[in-house]
Amino acid sequence: MSRVHDALRRVESTVMGTPAPPESAGSGRIVSPEPANAFRGLLDRIQTIPFTPSPDASLLDSSRPSESPAEEFRSLRTRLNHLQSLQPIHNIVLTSASPAEGKSFSATNLALAQAQLEGNMTLLADFDFRRPVIHTFFQVPRSPGITDYLQGKATLEEVVKRIEGTNLCIMPAGEAVLNPLELLNLPEVKNMLDLLPSIFNWVILDTPPLLFAADANLLATLCHGLVMVVRIGNTTIDAVTRAMGSLCQNNILGIIVNGAHRGELYSKYTYYHSYYYSKPD
Repeated sequence: MSRVHDALRRVESTVMGTPAPPESAGSGRIVSPEPANAFRGLLDRIQTIPFTPSPDASLLDSSRPSESPAEEFRSLRTRLNHLQSLQPIHNIVLTSASPAEGKSFSATNLALAQAQLEGNMTLLADFDFRRPVIHTFFQVPRSPGITDYLQGKATLEEVVKRIEGTNLCIMPAGEAVLNPLELLNLPEVKNMLDLLPSIFNWVILDTPPLLFAADANLLATLCHGLVMVVRIGNTTIDAVTRAMGSLCQNNILGIIVNGAHRGELYSKYTYYHSYYYSKPD
């Protein structure tokens, strides 16, 4: 994880004078009462599952708060929460230009960091229907998930799972589908993304890379903002330029720089960390 405390660094200087993103096409569509009823009291009906992360997932461990990745994601959390205090931002897309840049890692750990705050209900939704991994991170079944709900094969309460002892809920991707983009164009997707913020303070969507599929681009038009993940030594300037140029809506909140070595982060702050995180005598 690199200098995510610098992510969104330019946004704060402009956000106060920037109007809220325009509503996407179809925002005047009347939502039927059935979806709204399905969301009412959802947290009281969903299943709670134990937190059993995969050993290979590199997820944040709340019992070890002094680890450098935890510091970085808490810093990113602080920046996002500050932006949220300036304008309504509740559902965001996490994506990258190309595969293997750490978008799912970043989305999951940001969600965990948000969920550590008292009363800060957070939902992590796996909208990468092509290569989903969130269910493997938490060692839960892939289905029932989002695709099952959108196809009418599962209810919302069957899809959302709450992680025991936390403010985090997850939505796995669901069964594999042949037409992910067509499924994302269903009106149920917009209805769901419009209603989820009534339950969750943060809804974080893990989505396919921008240069790999059009899914993230479409979802970005339905969400309040987009955060892009780039990886040191892997992401090229050309890839980032093309990815940003592909977006239909300019609602980029910032960039997470991934893949730095620990020494690059804290070589100048060794004393700070040893002082504040050393065990008392």
